[in-house]
Amino acid sequence: RMRYIRGQDSTRDDTIRALCQEVLSTIRELAQMNTLFKEQVAYIVPNTSMFDINDPYRLADLAALLSSGGDAKELQSVLEEKDPEMRLHKALVLLSKEREVSKLQQEIQAKVEEKMTDAQRKYFLREQLKSIKKELGMEKDDKETLIEKYRNKIAEYPTIPEEISETIESELEKMSSLEKNSSEFNVTRSYLDWLTSIPWGITTEENFDIADARRVLDRDHYGMDEVKETILQFIAVGKLKGSVQGKILCLAGPPGTGKTSIAESVAAALGRKFYRFSVGGMSDVSEIKGHRRTYIGAMPGKIIQCLKSTGSTNPLVLIDEIDKLGRDYRGDPASALLEVLDPSQNYTFRDHFIDAPVDISKVLFMCTANELDRIPGPLLDRMEVIRLSGYDVPEKLEIAEKYLVPKSMVNSGLMVKQDLSEEKKEDEDADSEGTNKMDPLAPQPTYHLAERVPPSLSIRRSALESLVRWYCREAGVRNLSKKIEKITRLLSLQVVAEEEGAQLTEKSKRKSDTWEVSSDNLHEYVGKPIFTSDRLYEKDPLPHGIVMGLAWTSMGGSALYIETQGIKRGLDAEGKPRGGGTLNVTGQLGDVMKESTQIAYTVARARLAEIAPDNSFFDDTDVHMHVPEGATPKDGPSAGITMVTAMLSLALDRSIKSDLAMTGEISLTGKVLAVGGIKEKTMAARRAGIKTIVLPEDCRRDFDELPDYLKEGLDVCYATDYSIVYDVAFVTDSVK
Repeated sequence: RMRYIRGQDSTRDDTIRALCQEVLSTIRELAQMNTLFKEQVAYIVPNTSMFDINDPYRLADLAALLSSGGDAKELQSVLEEKDPEMRLHKALVLLSKEREVSKLQQEIQAKVEEKMTDAQRKYFLREQLKSIKKELGMEKDDKETLIEKYRNKIAEYPTIPEEISETIESELEKMSSLEKNSSEFNVTRSYLDWLTSIPWGITTEENFDIADARRVLDRDHYGMDEVKETILQFIAVGKLKGSVQGKILCLAGPPGTGKTSIAESVAAALGRKFYRFSVGGMSDVSEIKGHRRTYIGAMPGKIIQCLKSTGSTNPLVLIDEIDKLGRDYRGDPASALLEVLDPSQNYTFRDHFIDAPVDISKVLFMCTANELDRIPGPLLDRMEVIRLSGYDVPEKLEIAEKYLVPKSMVNSGLMVKQDLSEEKKEDEDADSEGTNKMDPLAPQPTYHLAERVPPSLSIRRSALESLVRWYCREAGVRNLSKKIEKITRLLSLQVVAEEEGAQLTEKSKRKSDTWEVSSDNLHEYVGKPIFTSDRLYEKDPLPHGIVMGLAWTSMGGSALYIETQGIKRGLDAEGKPRGGGTLNVTGQLGDVMKESTQIAYTVARARLAEIAPDNSFFDDTDVHMHVPEGATPKDGPSAGITMVTAMLSLALDRSIKSDLAMTGEISLTGKVLAVGGIKEKTMAARRAGIKTIVLPEDCRRDFDELPDYLKEGLDVCYATDYSIVYDVAFVTDSVK
């Protein structure tokens, strides 16, 4: 053990004494600054023999022990140092570091305390001010303010159902006894927000003027007479009764026929608010009927949201793509819609979130669908279905000229809307008194060419006719709109390029001398025609075994050829036929159409036995039936009589006229049964240049309801039995 002997060197003794005093002074300072350090000194010094102010070694070791936060190497260095003066120096360095850390700690603590003190002072002052205002009656607390807001809100509604009123009062009483910071308070607040946001008893004033309603409907849409007539009937009933109840309409038809857009025009014609939501792919019942309030983030379904959004209990609600509803483990939305779309139930509609009856019987529901077969039967039974067949050529031309071309020209910067005069604007502003609603009875807008556009720029009617005939044969006008937009965009590019003198590619530059787009230069803007012929077989008569049928698809009507070919096999070694009596079908046919081919094959064999008993064609020959465009799925029974005729044409070796088309389901005994889509099929027949059509007798009414221009020039034969079809195809003016 090392000891320091005093008296040997007085100068060194003074230095060591001074160092010892500095160490002790630093320890005292640290004890005052750091509470933990003070406790450590109080615990170590009385219980150890290390504290000896006359022994520099022990004092240095004590200092090193107290500065336990130091580096291990530095502590080891103090322990290994044999010179007392250097040992004290090293210990003092460690204590100095502890002192600096303690000073920094004090500064941090002072800043935190300053902030806390300031925040507490402001909080106390704020609470005092709130208490003073509350005592003087100048202010209420947040909870009372909320309750008063809810009471003021429900006082604005004309009538509130008794059950709803009781529920609101119960929730207000519950809220008054809850703490603001509790989770139950927030749930109750959210519930009251929705309960008081539903427009109880508020309805918009409806338009009962049939002439005005007709003007609005005709302004935005061409044709669609059945939809317009239904809406006018609805208005007339409301005018006579003095009140209007809700209704459920379903617009079914091919894409692009204006099902969605006409709903907004109907809302404007009726003077109702408009709300749209799509249920395509929806598989969660909560989207319709809301969530239970026990869930985090719970909210009502679309129906209650619609009432809040429109601010009325009689809006027009469009449920889009109702035939594309999904279904999974979260429920079946189609079943949830049964209550919504049932007039005998929806006056007490219960949303899971609201959990109280809400009257939605005054809502006018409109649904859109492409295929009615995909809508569940009970849901379809609750709707009044209005079928929208596709547009024919004259209708497409009118729509293109009146709506599509001006709209595309405006969007491309080639045209501008004709502005109203300033006087008229001022009059309208004065009448509206600050409202910014669009006048639903405003006349059809007029357009004129923009300033920098050549005055001769236009799209001729001949170009539109070519677009409709050779590029856009679908039932709707969506593809036609795309083609017109393609033309106007290229015209805009050519106008700007010539103005700037810019070079364009060979494909984009203007090749003709005129700015008019006609049928002659249409290919410069939209490319080569997609369709080059209306018929697959141009020659008359058709080859044996081929007959034209008429089909209906979700895209509209189309002419569909049925092709048959016989395969006669040779004899085997014993002299017996290798084949015969079999039917093979191709063309991606659905199950119903495959069954129809088997029925047609049986009927053809039976008819052939009656017509030509000696003809053994079906016994000796295998028949292959094909429906062209094999990449397109096909299904349905309406090609039954066409298939029978094609097989008899092949067996009898007789041709069918090329201007003859037919449609109708065949029964096993040869009865011709009714089919649908007569308008679409008639349009397809006219497009293909057909002169004679064979239809089932039960479809006579459907054909008689068609416009005269569709029936003009067509010779229609109605059949109840296949014998009539046979006479038309093979006997009357037949070609052998």
